This record gives sequence, structure tokens and C-alpha cells, in this order.
Amino acid sequence: MNHLLALDQGTSSSRSIVFDRAGRIVAMAQREFRQIYPQPGWVEHDPKEIWTTQLATAREVLAKAGLQAGDIASIGITNQRETTLVWNRRTGEPIYNAIVWQDRRAEPTCAALRERGLEATIREKTGLIIDAYFSGTKLKWIFDHVPGSREAAARGELAFGTVDTWLMWQLTGGGEDATRTQAIHATDVSNASRTMLLDVRRNEWDDELLGILDIPREVLPSVHPSSHVFGSTRASLLGAAIPIGGVAGDQQSALFGQACFHAGLAKNTYGTGCFMLMHTGTGFQTSTNGLITTSAAQPKPTPEFALEGSVFIAGAVVQWLRDGLRAIKGSGEVQNLAETVPDSGGVMFVPAFTGLGAPYWKADARGAIVGLTRGSTVAHIARAALESIAFQSAALLSAMSRDAVAAGGSPVSELRVDGGACVNNLLMQFQADLLGIPVVRPQVIETTALGAAYLAGLSCGMFASLDELAAQWQVERRFHPTMPRERAAELMQRWERAVRQTVAA
Repeated sequence: MNHLLALDQGTSSSRSIVFDRAGRIVAMAQREFRQIYPQPGWVEHDPKEIWTTQLATAREVLAKAGLQAGDIASIGITNQRETTLVWNRRTGEPIYNAIVWQDRRAEPTCAALRERGLEATIREKTGLIIDAYFSGTKLKWIFDHVPGSREAAARGELAFGTVDTWLMWQLTGGGEDATRTQAIHATDVSNASRTMLLDVRRNEWDDELLGILDIPREVLPSVHPSSHVFGSTRASLLGAAIPIGGVAGDQQSALFGQACFHAGLAKNTYGTGCFMLMHTGTGFQTSTNGLITTSAAQPKPTPEFALEGSVFIAGAVVQWLRDGLRAIKGSGEVQNLAETVPDSGGVMFVPAFTGLGAPYWKADARGAIVGLTRGSTVAHIARAALESIAFQSAALLSAMSRDAVAAGGSPVSELRVDGGACVNNLLMQFQADLLGIPVVRPQVIETTALGAAYLAGLSCGMFASLDELAAQWQVERRFHPTMPRERAAELMQRWERAVRQTVAA
């Protein structure tokens, strides 16, 4: 059994990837599923579609790889993190659609919590700010709006979970077999840390937080380290029972897949948005620069932490160039168009289509293009759009480095990158130039799935240590900064001026 199966359940699609013990991709399968928008600001998924698409890709990838279930040593699960589900323990039926991490319906609850002066309490215990992004307020909304659900939860009749928990329930005994087989109701610390209900220093659900949101403890899953034998799949699903040995939320899983196991190592995932995480070791550190603290994927019971910052619009700005401005026909054309000019010609593009995330946290900001002249062309705008991804990420890394130094550490010395947009060489070189440190792209950029596979491989004994995993991580290309630091600083100052104009607008 020299293979691992990673289930990568994302916001728009479910994927399964088989890795060999060297961390190489053997086969991959992917299926999209519906996005449900009941009203503005609401985003939902059908829990059954999440499950059926994930199971279908698992079966498909085994067939593609020419493997049987008995060839798989362990399964790792990684998932969209804060998406919230509640289902009946006896029937396995969801009582409501999954409320997706992007959903904003719980903002009135968050406003009420802020008015009660609870920010410090929640941040001290969870590392999070009060925001509708996180699972706890979504769960409260379900209990407030589905008649009888809170009472049923208190009687132990309902189960809450993030997507990892839902998948484990189905894999180990949910669905049609729910009345005959004991399903596993569990999660890992990295997903639990995104609920606003977990004391991340103790890795335990917190009674005070549960009381604040009126959540019955009986509805919660058990919490385990990210590398842990949670249970085994029903043999009927894939042809044989397979241990589930690793679970982590997608961004913490990517940090693990990038072999960022120690304090000071950082990664940035370039997708629709950008998610930058820096490992901070076993010490809980509160940011003074607009970042949140989260639990890192934990191979052992000892708590480990990371600082995290999110850019709301990264690769999505290229989609806007295609679908909104119609400047390009396909996303792959943007680099060629941007390379027809030597620079952005003074144009700055701040893509605050849905406000600005970390480190600015300006929900009322709106997108703007500044610095236009009669000489500006669509190529300059395209280049400025690409550069905006790097500018936002540079602001995040600067905040992280300031936090690291304030805690007695050192600034980040290199940035490991993954995600679809990291294949853009122009963007990666500009990122290195702004940061003044190397930007490192690994040979395997599917690091979210790879992290889940590595966690599973540790729990089943395929890998002996983190050192062994770190030795497997290999560089595909290293982008070294070539821009003078004075010029980089000048560009960042111009970016910050553009951001201020955007917020003022």
C-alpha cells in the first residue's frame, strides 16, 4: 500500500487525487456542483451534492489510477472551511442547506456581539475577529430559523459539522446506513478553530462561547489532531474499508503541504482570492496588524498556530477582465497582454469589488483604477490588474513580518506559493520584486490536497517524521528579486495611496 487518497472538497467543485509515497500525483478527478443564491448575500450548497460529487470523484480517481481500495494506505480530507451543516443523527438528513463560508446573513448577529463588547473575549479564546465568515454565527442562524432545531440539538438528535465532518459521517456510516452503523462525528483542530466556538489554546469547545451563541454542546463533533485515525470507510463505498487518517481545512492543509512546519515559514495560495499563512509555532500570537490567529494543521495533540490574512479578490480580477471588461477572451491570455507593455504606465488597479480584506478590513471600499492618462491602454490595465494581486499580497506579508518581529522572531525570508495563478511567471517575478525576498514555487502546486495526504500518511506510518516530508518538498522555480528596494518602496507607497483613494470613494 504505497498510495494515499486525498479528498479535496472545495467551494465550487469536489476533487480527488491519488498520490504516491513520494508525493507525486498519480491521478486526479474533479466534478463541479451547484451554487445556490437564495437572496443577495446568501450562498448555499446542497449537502447531498457535496457528498455525491465527492464520492463519485473518489471512485473515478481510483479507476484512473488503476488501483483498488486495498492499494490505498489512508485517506486525507481537506475542505472549504467555515461552511456549516446540520443533520439528523438517525436519518442522516440535513435540516437545511449548507451555509457557505462566503454567506453574510449572520452579520446582524455579529453586529449584536460587537455591541455587547465581546470582541476581546472572542479574540482571546479563538484568535478570530467577530465576523459572519465563521461557522458559529451560521449555526446560530440555523437554530434561530429552523423550528424546533435548537431543542432537538439539545436532546442529542442533531449533528453539526463543517464539510470535513459531513464527509466523515457519510464515509464511515451515514446516509442509508445511518440507522444500522455508527457513523463517526468528528473534526480536526484546524477546522474547529474556524467556528468561533473553540478555545484554541486548549483545543476544546468553550462553554462561555457556546453560551454567547446559544449553541447546545450536544450538537458538536469530537475534536482530534489533524493527523489521527478517525475511523474507516464503509467497505461498500470504494470496495474495501480504508482508514481516514488526516483532516485539515484547505488553507492549513496547504501550509502543511508546503512543508511549513516551523515558525517563520509562510505560504500564499493564489486562487480566486489569496490566503497567506505564516506558521508561528506553539505560541499563540495575536496580530496587531490586521491578521487573525488560527490553529495550524497539527500532527500531534500539541497546539500549533498560524497568522492568516485573506485577499478577497486575486485571480477573480482576471475573470473580471474577461467577463466584465471583455479585454481578453480567456484567462490564460492575460500574461501575454500584460507583457506587451514594460510596466503599468502609472496605472494602479485596486480590485475592491467586495471591499478590502486583511490588513485593511474596509468593507465599504469599492474597486477603482487610478493613474489613467491618454496614453493608457487595455494592456496597461491588464498589467495593473495582475500587479494588484502582488500588491495586496505584499501588504499582507509586510503585516506578517511586523507581527513576527514584534513577537521576537525574524521577518519572513522566503514565500512559498501555490494555487492556479502561481503558474504566471510575470506575476511571481513582480511579487518577488515587491517583497525583496525569494518567491518559491514547488514542483507540486496541488499542495492543499498534498497536505491532507501527508497528514494521512503520518498517521498510518507511511512517513516517519516531518523531516522526511520536508525532504520530499522540491522547488520547481525560485524567483529572486531584481528590482532596487527604493523602487519597490516607491511602488508600495503609490499602492497605499490608491487604496486610500478607494476607501475614501
